[in-house]
Amino acid sequence: MSEMQSFPHEMLREIYEQPEALRRTMALYLEDDGLRSDVAERLTEWANPAGEVLIAASGSSRHSGLAAEILLEDLCGLAVDVEYASEYSCRGRYDLRRPAVIVISQSGETSDTLASLREVRERGDRTLAITNAASSTMAREADISMPLAAGVEKAIPATKSFTCQLEVLYLLALYEARRLGRMDSADLAANIERLRALPGSIEEQLHGWRSQMAGLAHKYGGANTFLYLGRGIHYAIAREGALKLKEASYVHAEGYPAGELKHGPNALVSDSVPLVVVATVDRENEGSVARYEKTLQLLADMKEQGAKVIVLANAGDREAAGLAGDCVEIRPANEYLLPIAEVVPLQLFAYFMALEHGVDVDRPRNLSKAVVER
Repeated sequence: MSEMQSFPHEMLREIYEQPEALRRTMALYLEDDGLRSDVAERLTEWANPAGEVLIAASGSSRHSGLAAEILLEDLCGLAVDVEYASEYSCRGRYDLRRPAVIVISQSGETSDTLASLREVRERGDRTLAITNAASSTMAREADISMPLAAGVEKAIPATKSFTCQLEVLYLLALYEARRLGRMDSADLAANIERLRALPGSIEEQLHGWRSQMAGLAHKYGGANTFLYLGRGIHYAIAREGALKLKEASYVHAEGYPAGELKHGPNALVSDSVPLVVVATVDRENEGSVARYEKTLQLLADMKEQGAKVIVLANAGDREAAGLAGDCVEIRPANEYLLPIAEVVPLQLFAYFMALEHGVDVDRPRNLSKAVVER
């Protein structure tokens, strides 16, 4: 991003700052030749011997936790649960599994998440905090801190802090996979190379996404509700896209696993309730291809039903594009890195929808940057 580039709102500026924020965060955890030995040594003290992990978070941070569940299970073979921090902190102090606990919070001060951290600490279990504030209460009180380097985020809707959370969780999965012997040196090097290439790829796509999402926001500005759909790790991005739209533009939206649409929510689909479907695919990942093929069938069914659909698909994917009214192209990437890229156009869609509705996008009503009880 050019230092001279000006933006009408902080949210748009922070969306554009994401490539550099990702590079800064990456530098905290990677050396030229791979993972940092000092970070690897710290992380050996965190793991649960049985391989059980619990993630406690709220809002956008919980959505990054949902992505981390897939990452840590698929790449590391860990058993992961994701809880709402507001619920987990009220469960009492007894968890017979004694999992290692990850707390995720942009500010590091979120009351419910901090309460969860303290409950876990009191029962003597290991904790890891991921925050955008290295000196925050959570970062200080957890056994291990993995800070982001997203920089100050002034707009209330989280953008660059969210993508940096996804990046740190991906890096955590690489560290754990290596420690557990689930990933050899060649695969590790290939994954790091893919990660290093991602910020530049996002940077090159930003302008096109900005233009397209502004047009789509104008086209769909009169919709009453949106249903966001995704499978596997992309379900987390469907949830995040829906939340971003709600908090930024005051337009109702919900995120669902794509396979659940026909189990009730499809009754809502109409001219005033469009679908946003994440249908990206990693052709080198068998599971990704299987999920993609199921999503194509859903798109075909929705086309026959007459639904209005915006699809996020790989660049050049004519099949997916032909089954939707509008197609947002995402450059092909690794299955576990696609979420970092595909959420960016959804952030832009929420931003432009807010402008269509005359909302102060940097300071939406009734919301604050950190939910802290007084």
